[in-house]
Amino acid sequence: MKKVKADSGAAQLSIVQTGSKAGCEKSQVLSLKALGLGKIGKRVVRRDDNCIRGLLRKVSHLVKVEDA
Repeated sequence: MKKVKADSGAAQLSIVQTGSKAGCEKSQVLSLKALGLGKIGKRVVRRDDNCIRGLLRKVSHLVKVEDA
């Protein structure tokens, strides 16, 4: 498997979970997990690409997104 070097100049998003995953659809819970979230108040930084944007669209009511 080929190693991919991280692009330090790529845009970053700071994502904070603001809502509970209790009562959500399974696909939304899995999207939160894929983003690295799971508890209210947890913050992660991810690169800004189409894959992450798709996950965020799925759980937009549970997260707050800012530029990092």
